[in-house]
Parts: sequence; structure tokens; C-alpha cells
Amino acid sequence: MTKITWFINLLFSVVVLILLFYSAVANTSPPILVDQQTGKYLGNLSSNPYDPNSTSNPYGQYGSKYSPDSINNSYGQYGSEYSNDSPNNPYATNPPVIIDSNEY
Repeated sequence: MTKITWFINLLFSVVVLILLFYSAVANTSPPILVDQQTGKYLGNLSSNPYDPNSTSNPYGQYGSKYSPDSINNSYGQYGSEYSNDSPNNPYATNPPVIIDSNEY
């Protein structure tokens, strides 16, 4: 009888931990990029290529290499290696900042 009780308690504990972990992961959002001077939203740092706001979406506003708001546009304000607003410029004076999306 004690072995069955011990096993049920263990199983219950595992289920509770899985549910807690799942709820913590499910409620998180990816961090976002913001222009530190203007506060302009520059997309989120998700690796999901289907997220319309992701910098990893090659067809989205923030991930396209042709969009003026994308850090992937090597000729744009936020993607050029020569722009002071670009994370691709190691000497940039105003690169975008990474912010926890739950605080934005």
C-alpha cells in the first residue's frame, strides 16, 4: 500500500511541475527591439519565421531585407553597417535596445 501511495504522490508531483513549467513558458513573449532615442518599435527577437513581427520573418516588416524598419536591410537606417542607429555598426551611438516585451 505504501508503494502505491508513494507512486501516486510522485506522479502527482510530476504532473504539477509540468503544468507549472508549461504555464510559465506559454505566457512569455520574445524580447523586442526599440530605437532608444525615439522609442520606435523595430520588431521582436523571435526565431519564428512566420511571426509577422519577427526579425526572422524574411517577408515581414521587421525581418525583410527591403523594409526600412528592418535590421536586416543593409541599406536602411537600422541595418546599415554605417548607420549610428544600427546594431550592425560596432561604433553606433544609438543602436536599438533589447527590451523584455512584458515591460513595454
